[in-house]
Amino acid sequence: MRFMDSPLSPAPAFDTPVLDRRAWPMGGRLDYWTAPDGWPIRRYQLGSGARGRMLVMGGRGDMIEKYLEVIAHWAARGWAVTSFDWRGQGGSGRLTDDLLCGHIDDFADYIADLRALADDWRALGSGPSAMVAHSMGGHMLLRALAEGMTPPDAAVAIAPMLGLHSAPLPRWLAVMVAQRMIRRGKGRLRAWTQKEDSERQRRMRQKRLTHDPERYADELWWRDHSREIALGPPSWNWVAQALESTRALSEGDGLTQIDVPLLILATRVDQLVSTPAIRAAAARIPGAQLHVYGREAAHEILRELDGVRLDALGRIDAFLDEAAR
Repeated sequence: MRFMDSPLSPAPAFDTPVLDRRAWPMGGRLDYWTAPDGWPIRRYQLGSGARGRMLVMGGRGDMIEKYLEVIAHWAARGWAVTSFDWRGQGGSGRLTDDLLCGHIDDFADYIADLRALADDWRALGSGPSAMVAHSMGGHMLLRALAEGMTPPDAAVAIAPMLGLHSAPLPRWLAVMVAQRMIRRGKGRLRAWTQKEDSERQRRMRQKRLTHDPERYADELWWRDHSREIALGPPSWNWVAQALESTRALSEGDGLTQIDVPLLILATRVDQLVSTPAIRAAAARIPGAQLHVYGREAAHEILRELDGVRLDALGRIDAFLDEAAR
């Protein structure tokens, strides 16, 4: 493993086209891909593919709209970019009657969707292939690779959810609480409250995600103008599944079997996912490269202030130029 733990450095940063972050880029295609069980998964495609094909995966509660800026960046660099909303969030429907509750019965459903969608994605063209995944998407990418999914030519995981930041509760107590709530029949209910109109809670949430209030405001704008894509807290069952899936991945041998050039970006002060778990996982994946930012970066590294965001894009693009040829 190549390990890097430092403040911003003069990594190559590439200019990105001027983009209205509150509008869909010209030339893209928004449609629905149908999962093997018939579930509709909202999908977006942009770019010529002259450079190759890229699959972009967001995190829990995310929607495609949050990452239009980086999708447009990679499309401008010649990638045919495909992104999608995970089952039960964004524009891919809901799994409970509570439209703001992020529920899943089993993380295996996410993995099944990813494997089938990736199979179809590979058939869309030829040339170099890359997968880029954030947070929960990073967990799903690494778990799927650990379970034998056909790898791309290169992969990037950004603040991957390889352990949850459960403070102030220790992990064992968080597991106990989630399991107890499920036994009490509350597995499909929200694990915590989220006051949608609370300015204080919005400021607290922004600080956990990004130092950039304007990019955070973009997310709120999309949520307010397309309420069907808005999502709130996860269900207790999602929490239990996240705790179990991250435990199983960390304790199993699958990470040592991943055979793909891999870059991991993380931040030392992440308040949502465990940076120590990311370090431990990166040390077990053959050839993985890890860069850890300091206090300048919160969880959403690709939606940070431009100093961090452009540094991260520079590192990713330089890595893909070398690994996906």
